Amino acid sequence: MKNIKIIVADDDKAIRLVLQTALKRAGFEVTTAENAAALWNCVQENFADLIITDVVMPDENAFDLIPKIKKINPNIPIIVMSAQNTLMTAIKANELGAFEYIPKPFDITELISIVNRSIKEKKESINNDIDQKEDFPLIGRSKSMQDVYRIMARLMNSDLTVLITGESGTGKELIAKALHEFGTRKNSTFVAMNMAAIPQDLIESELFGHEKGAFTGAIDKKIGKFELANGGTLFLDEIGDMPIEAQTRLLRVLQEGEFLSVGGTNPIMTNVRIIAATNKSLAEQIKLGAFREDLFYRINVIPIKLPPLRQRKDDIPALVNHFISSNLNQTSSFTIEKEGIEYLKSYDWPGNIRELENFIKRVITLYPEEVVSQEVIKNEFSILGTGNLINENKNLKSLEDYIVTYLSRFSIDQFDDSDKGLYQSVLLEFEKPVLNYVLKATGGNQIKASKILGLNRNTLRKKLRLLNIEYSKIYD
Repeated sequence: MKNIKIIVADDDKAIRLVLQTALKRAGFEVTTAENAAALWNCVQENFADLIITDVVMPDENAFDLIPKIKKINPNIPIIVMSAQNTLMTAIKANELGAFEYIPKPFDITELISIVNRSIKEKKESINNDIDQKEDFPLIGRSKSMQDVYRIMARLMNSDLTVLITGESGTGKELIAKALHEFGTRKNSTFVAMNMAAIPQDLIESELFGHEKGAFTGAIDKKIGKFELANGGTLFLDEIGDMPIEAQTRLLRVLQEGEFLSVGGTNPIMTNVRIIAATNKSLAEQIKLGAFREDLFYRINVIPIKLPPLRQRKDDIPALVNHFISSNLNQTSSFTIEKEGIEYLKSYDWPGNIRELENFIKRVITLYPEEVVSQEVIKNEFSILGTGNLINENKNLKSLEDYIVTYLSRFSIDQFDDSDKGLYQSVLLEFEKPVLNYVLKATGGNQIKASKILGLNRNTLRKKLRLLNIEYSKIYD
């Protein structure tokens, strides 16, 4: 029962403690709530597998809260407890979709049995739903992917907001599509929008639409992605590239459930599930002032982190077979010999699954033979200039590893007559991209850049001059 999360809600501290102790001994993760408001916060903040709640709470009747819980997670089992042991209480619990009704006082052993049964039935229901689907879009049985599947399975009957993080090419959009196609909104629209692919001054128009004449070039009314996705799912890819102004409007939509088109005056109601994705660290973006912290908490309700391909190399054979079958007609025969597959596994694939897919497409196109040898694979890597990366990248795990590898390319004697010497030469080469990165991220704000870098402002200016970094247009 590892990783099974249970919320226990009761205003009686003694009952909460007893249930928490018993459930933890049974191997469950337990969060407690002392009233209905705390229960609702727990439901929103911590995705649970099961809820055990008393009916009468100090601030609200749990029967009034159950429909709200079921709205965001229709199939979550809810076990209702009550000291009001009446027929109507049991009937009401059943009508609202409670998994079981237990009168107080209750037997702990019986309660644990009911909990185990509810978890088992929920798992069987999820597995049956997935088994009935064909062409499941995700490939791989590695441990890291099993962790992803486990989170996804819990989300199939939920409307909670999801943030998918991972390097470029790891398949973030596939995850988003799977959550939609196997979820409660599968019969509605899935709309995807890539923030990095749209000019920043057009993002708000793309998201919210615009009225005719709202700005220069707005010759007709435009329907935005939010309106197109109404009732369905809106996938916001590369959300880390969203401008601050658009982030503010997005936050307002998530809070209020309505928006104004650009140039519009009448609010438009929206019922959209948000799934966002990024290959950036939003925590770092927040530190740099490039991403709103309050928006991050709104979209990071359920985080899913996709592993890079180098961390799931056991999945490479299955991925290769999938790409081969996807790019050949049924009458063609094409395989890569075992040694060739092993050679593919020795490469770190910085472009991840997208790079592997393109590599397989190229090999299929260029080599007509039925069985492709290891030599052919090696040859393709050498042509692409990535053959040397197979060995170099294998053990590069830190900045120190990269520096050592970089230095090994030079003869130590060539620095004997250097004016700067090896230390200063390497230091200057390291400093320039670091300073450029921070200045770009802060919009050229030297005060903010100095604070992030941990440098005195005058020291920063001196380094900018020394490194010939153009800063005349950089504001203070």
